[in-house]
Formats: sequence, C-alpha cells, structure tokens
Amino acid sequence: MARRSLSEQTFLILTALAAEPLHGYGIVQSTLALSDGEVTLKVGTLYGALDRLCADGLVEPDREETHQGRARRYYRITDSGMARLVAEAKRRSRQADAALRRTGVVARAGEASA
Repeated sequence: MARRSLSEQTFLILTALAAEPLHGYGIVQSTLALSDGEVTLKVGTLYGALDRLCADGLVEPDREETHQGRARRYYRITDSGMARLVAEAKRRSRQADAALRRTGVVARAGEASA
C-alpha cells in the first residue's frame, strides 16, 4: 500500500526539525520562514500535528527547559522521520519537475532550453 503524502504543514514541521530540536514557538517561526511567510501555524494545529507525528514515531520529545517560569518542550525528528522527510521531498521534487516540463518552463533532458 502506498504511503499517504504529508500535508504541507507536516512537511514544514519535519523540515524545521531536520536542522535541530525546537520548541513550539521555534517551530512556528521556522515554518513561517521556510514557507516565505505563506504558512502560519496556529498553536492547536501545531500541537495536534506534533501529537500525531510522535504517535507515528516521526518526532519525539527532546527535552524540557524553563524559560521565564514556563516549561518549553523541545521536539526532535527521529531517524524514521528524517527518512520520511527525505522521501517526501524527493516525491515533491519529481512532481514539481514534471509540472515545469509540461508547462514548457523547463526543457526535458537533452532538449535545448528556450
């Protein structure tokens, strides 16, 4: 059975965590930057996604720190999460390449570009 593709938000969360463990606000800021300001995660969306990613074994808690009297939980991507992210990035890249070839923006291999 084929694995479902990741939603854009989940893809960005995993991408954010690929560089380093982050706490919730750090993930929100990183996904905003990665999407060039197009994706702003709401707190409920973020923590719902993190709960699902943890349940699927793609992300896990890293540590907790106290900042200004509040606990911050950091999350990290797991090895299987990294493998899933790489596979999804390759799949998206192939699809984007196909779309650009079909629109004539990118020439097929061996053809002269316009």
